[in-house]
Amino acid sequence: MISSSKLKAIDFYRKIPRDLTEASLTGAGFSIIAAFAIIFLFGMEVSSYLTVATTTTVVVDRSKNGEHLRIDFNVSFPRLSCEFLSVDVHDVLGTVRQNITKTVRKYPIDTNFRRVGQDIHVGHLPAITNHGDQPGEGELAVGDGEGAFELTVENFERYSHEFPILLVNYYAEWCVYSQRLKPSWEKAAQILHERYNPDDDGRILLAKVDCAAAKNTMLCRSHHIQGYPSIRIFRKGQDIRDQYGHYDHESYYGERDSDSLVTFAEKLVEATTDTGTPALEDKSAVDNSTVKRPAPKSGGCRVEGFALVKKVPGSIVMAARSTSHSFDAAKINMSHYVQSFSFGRKLSYRMAKEVYRLYPILDNVQESLTGRMYTSPHENVTFDHYLQAVKTEVVSLKSSKDFKLLEEYSYVAHSAELQTGEVPVAKFQYELSPMQVLVSEASKSFSHFLTNLCAIIGGVFTVAGLIDSMLHNAIRMVRKVELGKQY
Repeated sequence: MISSSKLKAIDFYRKIPRDLTEASLTGAGFSIIAAFAIIFLFGMEVSSYLTVATTTTVVVDRSKNGEHLRIDFNVSFPRLSCEFLSVDVHDVLGTVRQNITKTVRKYPIDTNFRRVGQDIHVGHLPAITNHGDQPGEGELAVGDGEGAFELTVENFERYSHEFPILLVNYYAEWCVYSQRLKPSWEKAAQILHERYNPDDDGRILLAKVDCAAAKNTMLCRSHHIQGYPSIRIFRKGQDIRDQYGHYDHESYYGERDSDSLVTFAEKLVEATTDTGTPALEDKSAVDNSTVKRPAPKSGGCRVEGFALVKKVPGSIVMAARSTSHSFDAAKINMSHYVQSFSFGRKLSYRMAKEVYRLYPILDNVQESLTGRMYTSPHENVTFDHYLQAVKTEVVSLKSSKDFKLLEEYSYVAHSAELQTGEVPVAKFQYELSPMQVLVSEASKSFSHFLTNLCAIIGGVFTVAGLIDSMLHNAIRMVRKVELGKQY
């Protein structure tokens, strides 16, 4: 066995007997300073160790070709009805998708952006093949060529309350679809007049409103007519007055030849009692969603949802669109409020918190469009937004696979207004940067942390001891000199 005396021989830290040491005030002062310095540097080192360390690089975005990107949006149009509001997607590869509906919802709103009804989640408007009678089929039984009753702002309310069923054609003389509908509408009106004489029977009346006439501008606007021709169905005793003072009614989207119009009108009559209330057992006979739908309750619309697009330059276009209606560009106002517009899948709260922990600069980035109102003082103005987006990938060291790789997009937008002779739109053109920002969390070595702590403690202790020793020797030398001068 190795004796204790031999073990003592390898002692690196030889002890000096306490009786041979001398305490001094300078040594005590330096000891206090050294202790505070050690505590301060120890705290700074611990804080540095706990601080997140990341490395940021700019690399080429190597996403696979054909990979799709999600674009979320929530945009309100206070002067564009949900009836015709369409969301279209285009890109430079030739992809064209018009009026996407599966991932989009629409909510009617008033001019103050308040919801006035339930969400409207309908598909495309029915495709109309017969926009009117073919030549020779629209000849009227009476030679004057006028069968539908002309309504104006002065007499509309009276007739809408007088007849159990009122079918109204809102038209414009310049509209080609209105011109094609006119013969069949007049013929159907005369046929129904003969079968249900307003003076004797009075169960139905076919009427028309000229929205191009200045005197009817307010009437058409109050009924939210934005496309021509628009056929509305008013039922006395069945319409429900809402909190805004309007009656609920429906729009007709079926075929526009005289036979189809007469057949539809007769089914409405058959499903209505003499008192004007619907016969519930027969209501299903005309409850066909491909022919009629609820009419818009307001002149505004909020559209929200998302679109999956390819990672190539493209655009999302929001506009009034229909294959069987005409629009007056001079009366379409595309003013809108962007509540949100973002790229990429939405992160959960935990994921977003992790992203901002590693890359807090993203938490302070305000998207250029979000929360902004784009207003035009007059109609017929197209709003063009050009968006440049860049992707940021954040690589976390957390063990969960959901936190391994997080993606976040930021963008800048440049907006412009343009007045043209075409129907105005709100266009969001986007372009994705070929580069991306890669943020990786850097791991810290615990052994390196311990080494730094030892270096701090030993270094401060050693430096303070050297300074104290030098100062002590200097004082002794000064005293010796003073003593030498005295003798």
